[in-house]
Parts: sequence; structure tokens; C-alpha cells
Amino acid sequence: MNPYNTPSPAPSRPWWKTTPAVLGVLALVAVLSAFSVGLGFLVMIAAIVAVWVLPPWRWFAKLGATFGALVLLTVGAGLGGQLDDSGTEKNDAKTRGGSGASAETVSASPTVSQPAKAADYTGRPLNEAEKQARSAGYTVDHHDAADEDRTIILRSGWTVCFQKADSAAKTIDFAAVRSTEPCPEKDGGPLPWPKMPDVVGDTYNTAVKDLKRAGIDLDRVTLDDVYLDIDAPTAAEAAEDGDEWRVCFQSPDTGAKVDSTTTVRLDLGRWTDADLVQRCPSAKDTTYKIPANDPDYEDDSDSDSHSDSSTGGGGSSSSSGGSTGGGSVGTVHPGSYCSPRGAAGVTEAGTPMVCGPGSDGRNRWHRA
Repeated sequence: MNPYNTPSPAPSRPWWKTTPAVLGVLALVAVLSAFSVGLGFLVMIAAIVAVWVLPPWRWFAKLGATFGALVLLTVGAGLGGQLDDSGTEKNDAKTRGGSGASAETVSASPTVSQPAKAADYTGRPLNEAEKQARSAGYTVDHHDAADEDRTIILRSGWTVCFQKADSAAKTIDFAAVRSTEPCPEKDGGPLPWPKMPDVVGDTYNTAVKDLKRAGIDLDRVTLDDVYLDIDAPTAAEAAEDGDEWRVCFQSPDTGAKVDSTTTVRLDLGRWTDADLVQRCPSAKDTTYKIPANDPDYEDDSDSDSHSDSSTGGGGSSSSSGGSTGGGSVGTVHPGSYCSPRGAAGVTEAGTPMVCGPGSDGRNRWHRA
């Protein structure tokens, strides 16, 4: 054999142009398409180009490889979609499971919003309480809190004692009494009016304490005197000398109910250890504290004076009681009755007084 006639071996091809390299690119299309369709599509384009350019395949082989690349892309994308769907289903299942657990939890321990509790309107005027309750969205009603079932007309003159509210239905019912009345112990009960204590014979200070203890408002107490020649003191004057003023009579009687229409009156007499008479009179406005203030008062000196006059003894006498011709009667009270006209006296404060006609035509003590 002639060595010069032996054919030389074909030159070797680069590895990326070989059939295994092209097949690897096609397989890569399927793998990458399973994770990303877009990336797999790009690799498929590159694989098709490689099939038609790199390997020395016949045309039908290249056409088959191209179709195979499309199939691999579809299969890879399908596998990736199944994985995504299964993951989504698992996530959905977890979500549904979590939601179910939440639903069970909610159903097991439901959270129900409670309606707001109504405000407390007790002690307020009924008209203000109703206005504020309506502003809060409540439908209001009212009735007499006492057992008298009275009709409420002027709501501003009534005070709320009790209330019954339904927060869910947004309704409220007020039980009220007149503003001058005490609230009963319960809705529909009797009014707990205080009862008049026995204060006759007590000093003014002691009587005041008993009235307060009984629940009687001192602003409703009026004072009067028991003598014809002593004016009634004010509450301040009586309190200033509260141990000298004594309660001789009272109204109402002991144990009587003192309601909003009852007037409490204390008739006072006054004396100290220096007074000759230290007791109350048998009846009010029947006697004089100072006997000389009595227009009909006459004492022994008056008789002596008349006797002297009848025997020609001359002038009139100056006696403590006073009869005719003036004279001094000692301590007197301004405005009280006096006799005779022209008699002189002084007040407890030392102010000079004279007996003369008053506005009613009767002789009374006034400033000299």
C-alpha cells in the first residue's frame, strides 16, 4: 500500500459544536423552563440557533431538534406550573387551615360589643336630665318617684331620684320628686318627711340642734315672741343670746309631719337669772314682760300719788310705773305699749325713751 495514497484523518471539531453539546443545550431548555418560562424561552432560542449552526446535521434532524426544543420548553414550563400550583395549594391549604382555626377561635370566644352604659343623672333637675339623655341618643320617660302618682308638668321643678336605663334599646325612665321634697328610699315609696321634735322648754340653741337632727331646714323656721311688749328676734339675734331665749310654744305639734308646705314656728320668751319671772306665760300675747308697760298697770306708788293729790299734797309723784304727770319706769323696749303718756325710760343699751302715741294711736315707747 502506498503511504502517499492513504487519506488523512478529518480535523477534530470544537466541543461546543459536537452533538453532545447541542443535546445538553436542549436538555437545559427543559430544566430552566421548569423554574422560569422566560429564561427557558431564551435558552430555547439559543438551542435552536445552535442546532441549525453548530452540528453537521441533516436538515430533517435539525427540524426535529427544533420541534424537540419547543416540546422541552412546554414540558419544563408544565412541570414548573404544577410545582407552583401544588405550592399554591399547600399555601392555600395552610391559609384555609389558619382561617379555619381563626374562625373556630372567633366562634369559640366571640367578641360582642357591649352598648355604652347610660350616664348617672340622679340629683339633677328633670328637664336637664332629659335633655342630656336625648343628646346621648336615648328615648326618655318620667314618673313620680313617690307613692302619690302625681302628674309631672313643670319638669324644671322636679329632681331625679332614680333612673332605669336600657342601653341596648336606648331608653331611660326617670323617677323624680319636687325639688323641695326628699327622695323616697325606693322608687314608689313614701316621702320620708321629717317629724317635728319636742322643743318646748328648751333654750334656742338646744332647739336648733334638735331641729337639725330631725332633718328640718332652719330656713323654714320662723321666730316670734310671747310677750306684748317684746319684739320677735331675728335668727341671728336669737343665736347670739341662744341660752337666754326659751321656746315657750311650737308649731306644729310634736310628732307632726313637716312637709314642703309646713311652716315651723317657735314662740320665744327671754329671761336671765336677774329676772323676777323666769317662766313662759300661760298663753301667747297675753302678758307683758315688763309689767309697767301694761297701760292698765298701777302700783302702790300710784295709789300714794293719788292719795297725796286728794289731800292737797301738791305735785305729781315720780314712780317707776308712771301714772299721770310722767315719771320714769326704768328699762323699756322700743315700740312696746306704755303708760302714761310722757313717761320716760331707757333701753337695755341706755338709749332714752319716751312714752307717746304710736302710728296705731296707742302709746308706745320711742326715742326721746
